[in-house]
Amino acid sequence: MAPFRRAAVFALSACICITAALALFPALADIPLRVLASCLPPLDPAPYLATPRSGEVTDRDGRLLCAFLDKDEQWRFPRPLADISPRLAEATIAAEDKRFWSHPGVDPWAVARAVVQNLTGRRIASGASTLTMQVVKNTERTPRNWRGKTGQALAALRLERAVDKQAVLSAYLNGAPYGGNLVGAEAAARRWFGKPASELTLPEAALLAGLPKSPTGLNPLNRPERALARRNHVLRLMAECGAVTPEDAETAMAAPLGAAWHELPRLAPHLAMRLRGEVRNGAAVRTTLDARIQSETEQAVARHLLRFDGAVTNAAVIIADVGEGSMLARVGSAAFFDEKIAGQVDLCRRPRSPGSTLKPFTYALAMERNLLYATEQFLDDDLDFGAYHPSNFDGGFNGLVSAEEALRLSLNIPAVMALERVGAEQLRDFLRQAGMTSLTRSAAEYGLGLTLGGAGVSLESLADAYMMLARMGEFSPIQWRAGTDGHGPTQTGKSEPPTRLLARGTALTVWNMLDQPMPDDLHRNLVSTGGVPPKICWKTGTSAGFHDAWAVLFNRHYLVAVWLGNNSGAPSRHLVGARAALPLAARLFRGLPHHGGPSWPARGNDLVEVTVCAMTGLPASDVCPATQTALFPRTQYLHRRCAVHQPAESGGRPVECWPASPRRWDLARIPRHLPETTLENGGESARKLLAVTSPADKSEFLLTGAPNSDRIPLTASIQDREEVQWYVDGRYLGSSGPQKPLYWELAAGTRRITCMARNGDTANATIVVSGI
Repeated sequence: MAPFRRAAVFALSACICITAALALFPALADIPLRVLASCLPPLDPAPYLATPRSGEVTDRDGRLLCAFLDKDEQWRFPRPLADISPRLAEATIAAEDKRFWSHPGVDPWAVARAVVQNLTGRRIASGASTLTMQVVKNTERTPRNWRGKTGQALAALRLERAVDKQAVLSAYLNGAPYGGNLVGAEAAARRWFGKPASELTLPEAALLAGLPKSPTGLNPLNRPERALARRNHVLRLMAECGAVTPEDAETAMAAPLGAAWHELPRLAPHLAMRLRGEVRNGAAVRTTLDARIQSETEQAVARHLLRFDGAVTNAAVIIADVGEGSMLARVGSAAFFDEKIAGQVDLCRRPRSPGSTLKPFTYALAMERNLLYATEQFLDDDLDFGAYHPSNFDGGFNGLVSAEEALRLSLNIPAVMALERVGAEQLRDFLRQAGMTSLTRSAAEYGLGLTLGGAGVSLESLADAYMMLARMGEFSPIQWRAGTDGHGPTQTGKSEPPTRLLARGTALTVWNMLDQPMPDDLHRNLVSTGGVPPKICWKTGTSAGFHDAWAVLFNRHYLVAVWLGNNSGAPSRHLVGARAALPLAARLFRGLPHHGGPSWPARGNDLVEVTVCAMTGLPASDVCPATQTALFPRTQYLHRRCAVHQPAESGGRPVECWPASPRRWDLARIPRHLPETTLENGGESARKLLAVTSPADKSEFLLTGAPNSDRIPLTASIQDREEVQWYVDGRYLGSSGPQKPLYWELAAGTRRITCMARNGDTANATIVVSGI
């Protein structure tokens, strides 16, 4: 026998004997390796466990919304072991490393088996790499020879001394190749099965577990027969090692391959592109969006636009959780990848004419400044405001109409009258405080048309402003960032504390003015059939020339803001807020999850009952013949009283005195036509009735800076008989009354202190407070 043949036979015989011995006592063979590992220098495990990642934008629960390739043009989505199906871990161990849980990083039994099989077949028929060695190989890119294998083995021994088995398994599953540019279980599960790795079934897990052996040769799309055979082989291995029962393995083998090419999620692409710079280097930004609501909203927008036969091609939507002040869905255009509609333009941020959607803020500011009561009557008639001549949407007029009804009907002329009282500059500044920072022109340029939408406002800023109304007058931009999840824990998104722009009572009054039944798709009042209660506030808007249609709906739970139009600015007769935008907004609102709890805010003590004239809606005077009760903000002065009804000189039925001209219409400012003696007596009576008794008018104070030394009591002449409301420099402070004192902390400057009686009478005192 030739020397080479004798050596080969000897080596083969020795390997067979070693294999047999290891088969009988595999644990004993691990002992020398564990001793060797204990003699090796320690190893830093961080490079082996750190996995590069693709940029991710996720929803509030960590569900993927959109992703970007990593710097190596790979898809990598590392996930904790708890977020990967246990079936995939079991299948991987059965297919790649049966003794994973017991060996110290190198499996001597697998080495002996590989030597025997390779020598017997005179080719590389079996490998001996453990999962730990493959983690080392994927990190170090060692050469595929005996020298490289030896280096892998030594590093694997050292790595398993530094970390536990779960960390090694996680590193493998997040770094294994699964075909093409798919690295890691999450990327593979999403691409081949369209689901996260946590939801993999047994046959799906077995298919993925078999791919790293030959990702290209076992590609389930290009070579389905080989992929199917490999999957079934893995299932048999799982049954052999007890990971599944033979019956479960047989059932899984009978299942179709089930793999297909699935696109990765592309939800909220405009927001994702806004964050692209942050996530390109492997960060994950968690948003407040809800993936399910986002997906349903995008689909609803696409379906809704079909009804317009191409006349209206684009839309934008924002849905927010009012309680949290956070965004749930955001659609920047109808189709991000449609170049015909310039789909990549983010229409949530583009200023457009908002139409009548600014009217509620005009009325709110007028009430906050004590220039308007919700119940008072306006004259909706053909009025000429100098160079400005507005008309209503339908071209008609309604005569006398209350402010709340004028807002509900979206009448233009009463809104312009209200703005005339407030002033365009004041409204512009107020809207800027409420988030509409695009209003940069002078008030003179906007003029009285500002309240009718004569300015550019984005859907994003309009939603912020309506959120201020929904949150009872407190402004804080709607939050869409939940935190950044890079290579560490998720950090909570930070926001500035809210700014109060309206008293709660004013906001509540606006709620009541906008309270309308939920419309259905045909703009009919919807009867509640369960789910989200239909009691909501809503307002629509239509820009001049039919270029833009708007709708905003809200209650205590949700806010939905919708814009429809064409990115080119082309008009369409369909672009009417109530007919185009409102049905979509209502459908989206009805589809939101039932929130629980009341949908309407509690009245509390922010609204008080006031007796008003039944004809004018103003606080009633002593001579108003018919009165009724209305709710006014507690902070609102009652100094503007009905002046239409005036005493007759003979003491008979009150005389009605109406304004001589509709210009500067104000039913509380009609000149009196009474005898001088009556005026004198009434004036003296009023003076005796109410006065500020502390502090005295024209008194001066010096701040001391000492604790509790700069507080003074506020008292009125009648507070021992009834409750009195107090204001400092026009801002509501509180109330005093019998056995109910009120104290005010002095503040430097000249201060005007006002007290108001229940009937609306007021008295003032001016003081000077000097600093230390």
